[in-house]
Amino acid sequence: MTMINGFLRILGPERGRMYGFLAWAVGYGLLHGLSMTLLVPISLALFDGDYAAAARWLVVLAVVVLLSAVAHYVQAAQSMRMALTTMRLLHHRLGDHMVTLPLGWFTRERVGQVSQIAVKGTTFVGTSSAHLVTPLVVNTTSALTVVAGLFVFDWRIGVAALAGGVVLILATRASAALIASAEARTHAAEIEVNSRVIEFARCQPVLRAFGRTGAEFDPLTGALAEQEQVGKRALWASVAGMMLSGVGVQAVLGGLITVGVWLAVGGEINPVTLVAILGLAARFTSPLSELAEYGSAMRMAGAELDRITSVLDTPALPEPAAPQSVSKAGQVELDGVAFSYPGRRVLEDVSFVAAPGTMTALVGPSGSGKTTITRLLARFYDVDAGVVRVGGVDVRDQSTAELMAQLSLVFQDVYLFDDTLWENVRIGAPNASDDDIREAARTAGLQSVVDRLPAGWQTRVGEGGSALSGGERQRVSIARALLKNAPVVLFDEATSALDPENERHVAASIRELADRSTVIVIAHKLSTVTAADNIVVLSDRGTVDDTGTHDQLMARGGRYADFWAQRTSASGWTVAKRAAKADAGA
Repeated sequence: MTMINGFLRILGPERGRMYGFLAWAVGYGLLHGLSMTLLVPISLALFDGDYAAAARWLVVLAVVVLLSAVAHYVQAAQSMRMALTTMRLLHHRLGDHMVTLPLGWFTRERVGQVSQIAVKGTTFVGTSSAHLVTPLVVNTTSALTVVAGLFVFDWRIGVAALAGGVVLILATRASAALIASAEARTHAAEIEVNSRVIEFARCQPVLRAFGRTGAEFDPLTGALAEQEQVGKRALWASVAGMMLSGVGVQAVLGGLITVGVWLAVGGEINPVTLVAILGLAARFTSPLSELAEYGSAMRMAGAELDRITSVLDTPALPEPAAPQSVSKAGQVELDGVAFSYPGRRVLEDVSFVAAPGTMTALVGPSGSGKTTITRLLARFYDVDAGVVRVGGVDVRDQSTAELMAQLSLVFQDVYLFDDTLWENVRIGAPNASDDDIREAARTAGLQSVVDRLPAGWQTRVGEGGSALSGGERQRVSIARALLKNAPVVLFDEATSALDPENERHVAASIRELADRSTVIVIAHKLSTVTAADNIVVLSDRGTVDDTGTHDQLMARGGRYADFWAQRTSASGWTVAKRAAKADAGA
């Protein structure tokens, strides 16, 4: 029932298809069990020499078999339609639900799990609706029909069959539990191996730079070794589970034979009747044996269903019942904001205002919550306390569409789609004109990139933008932001790892964005900090240490003055070091 409930959960409004399919499967199981039960009166009539009665029962059996054939055809056709419908709906339901989830939900681990669900899980679950639900329903219904028949012929053997069925269910559950635990460990090991294989492929430049030119990669080797051990344990658990189910089936059949013989020896039942009933009892264990064989596959399908429904059951980002309209376009405000990641407080009583058309720089040590602030503005998460306002309105009182329409995000981790460079820029404003796209690209410094690519604008950039360098990918991201022309731009400058040319383009783009929008920038370069209209200095405890312009903060001294002194002294040391080397070379 758990697996069927999972399918009904996935089908949602189209669950009527499942109910129709289940009705035909139950009907087929009932007719299948009835056809086996009819063999008893036919056998008894033949033993008694009553051929007329045997002929009548044979006619009844023929009608039941014909109806059974029709039911089998219809439920088989419906099961295939169910499989196709399930696979189609799985992708749609997952996609429709994921676009409602908070952006903070999409961690690297969850994205990996979702990708596995979308590829492997949906296919396995879709085919399971045809190949597992049918035998589950048909064999269960058939077995119950045979038990009812045994009660009609001799209630004591019927009770024994019912008790045997309970025993077999318990044995099957124990077997399934063994197989499920093994499958869960195997699944986790597979995910770890997949992650390490991708990591091994991506980190080839680093490995080779440090002389690791062979195929040995300790994390991958360890993951493969662990997968091997888990696989062995899973194999033994599966063998033990199948043996338990097989022994259970034989034990039930042996118990039924024992009860029947005991009744025959005691004169409670006719030996001829006993032979016919035992033949039916043997047929009773056949569907139960098939159910036991499908036990491991059912458990695996159930596990995949649980993974899918766990995504579908993830609460969506709450949308306001009555969304409020923006009252102060371009204004950003944090008022007494506190926020924690699981087990770690990041921000505590953070308050500042970024006026429309100004640039605010966030500075502070690593872990002070700079990136978290930008994530809260984009409502990746909701705050624990306080209020985040964009456009003068609490982000929780705005619809997701209206909030995101006010924001452009330029972060360190830039993702480009496996499409042309032109389409990757145009995503910033799908309705933009060609001239607008070219102007945004020119301002972001993309024209030189276009000129060097073999097909210019129509060059495909590869998955994730693999055909471009990190700085060039960031230029594309900036071009998107320029094209969108949103009132507020959230910018992680991240120029420390860029070459001088890319750094120059990024700095120019920040100035261009600041001329037209409110810019919140996580500042790494001293030039960006001094150019800001307001600087928010964060402490390592996630609190606001001070705010003001560069001159005001320097005049007050404190943490910002120390920060400035450290940065300028480090810059001077670098210059002096290079100069010393030049003198030595001379």
